Amino acid sequence: MEAWNSTLGSSFILVGILNDSRFPELLCATMTVLYTLSLTSNGLLLLLITMDVKLHVPMYLLLRQLSLIDLLLTSVIAPKAITDFLRGDNTISFGGCALQMLLELMLGAAEDLLLPFMAYDRYVAICHPLNYTTFMSPKVLLFMVMTTWIVASLSAIVYTSYTMHYPFCKSRLVKHLFCEIPPLLKLACAETSRFELMFFVMGVMFLIPPLATVLVSYTLILFTVFCMPSNEGRKKALLTCSSHLAVVGMYFGPGTFVYALPISFHNPKQDNILSFFYTIVTPALNPLIYSLRNKEVMGALRRVLGRYILPSHSST
Repeated sequence: MEAWNSTLGSSFILVGILNDSRFPELLCATMTVLYTLSLTSNGLLLLLITMDVKLHVPMYLLLRQLSLIDLLLTSVIAPKAITDFLRGDNTISFGGCALQMLLELMLGAAEDLLLPFMAYDRYVAICHPLNYTTFMSPKVLLFMVMTTWIVASLSAIVYTSYTMHYPFCKSRLVKHLFCEIPPLLKLACAETSRFELMFFVMGVMFLIPPLATVLVSYTLILFTVFCMPSNEGRKKALLTCSSHLAVVGMYFGPGTFVYALPISFHNPKQDNILSFFYTIVTPALNPLIYSLRNKEVMGALRRVLGRYILPSHSST
């Protein structure tokens, strides 16, 4: 294995899931379809929530933030992986690697923080409907959004800076779909045990408390729902909560294995599969889960189509 010294002018070689797959062409086609689906579905949801006034309520304004995060997260990973595979060149510059890590950490942490806020919103709406406008006022909503982005950004800056300050001299091969902390630390030719502990603590802090908040919120919601006298109200509440829990499970499940386990427990092949799931698959499925059986979103789609598209067709 050839030794090298990392500088701002050097580069890494990403050896990810597309390189390890027995059917790389099929996997690349799948990734392309999922990325296209993520772009269109998240973009459409962003457009609907922005353009339809009836969706300007906390639940959908938070959902708009989730769609924005998913759209950006998958765009940080998928286009480069697809183009690299098609060109047969998997290199990424030192600066490009740092930028990709920064954005992935920031967007991943933002989703970690946003999902419990969304769960709290549903808890207040179902368990304390009379106080909803107080507990979810515009100021509270702004606080949630600002906290999500500021805390996620600061955390990403600190951990990316600390990771990239190490000298990398063992190999240029990053055995991962994208630049992430665990595979890069394995290339460092310096003592990283203290930082590995910091990374583990960060993973636990960004995953376990938010996940616990989500589970407590939905447990309280379920108790309230089962006491509802109206079958229609109970059905609507369960439908909304089930879609939220599906999203939480798809994101926190793989994320827990990647970020809340010590680096010594990490397996490159397993990490590649899990990272593919929460950066490519989950962002494509989230808007479908939230909107397919959501009458308000489908109603907004009909209103927007009727207002902006159908009149232009009828005039021609």
